[in-house]
Amino acid sequence: MSCPVMHSAEMNPAILPLDWLMGTWQSDEPGEGCFPTIKPFRYSEMLNFSHVGQPVINFMFNAFHADSKKPLHRECGFIRMQPGTNKVAFIVAQNSGLVDIEEGELTGQQLNLRSHSVARISFAKEPHVQEISRVFQLKSDGRLEQRVSMATDNQPLMEHLRITYARVS
Repeated sequence: MSCPVMHSAEMNPAILPLDWLMGTWQSDEPGEGCFPTIKPFRYSEMLNFSHVGQPVINFMFNAFHADSKKPLHRECGFIRMQPGTNKVAFIVAQNSGLVDIEEGELTGQQLNLRSHSVARISFAKEPHVQEISRVFQLKSDGRLEQRVSMATDNQPLMEHLRITYARVS
């Protein structure tokens, strides 16, 4: 039995409005993270958005400490669009044991998302994340910006991460 040869798939029309995200992005300078319950930190991050011709985008985000290059946070999942609308869903699994579904809208080359459902492993570290919001925006200079806000059991929704990326492929 022979394995099928994989060819570069044509992008499914259902996700064409998100074609500006496709490829690999590397932070062009360290991003900044802060939250009242942790010390401020700087990080670098690599994002990869890909597809295989289905009406879904696959993604993988890998963050590293800006100075030591030690691995930090990882996220992976899928992006779907409701056909015929600008409604978008992010299905996200994080290495911390958090899983969330973020939904929102695409306006031009800006994606605004807010958690619709959050779940976690039974032994997740406290305080527990209760809400996440995220904005991706393609800037006029071709850089991609991501801002992530978070709410926990004991903190209201506030900005947690901010970073910009340059496309590397």
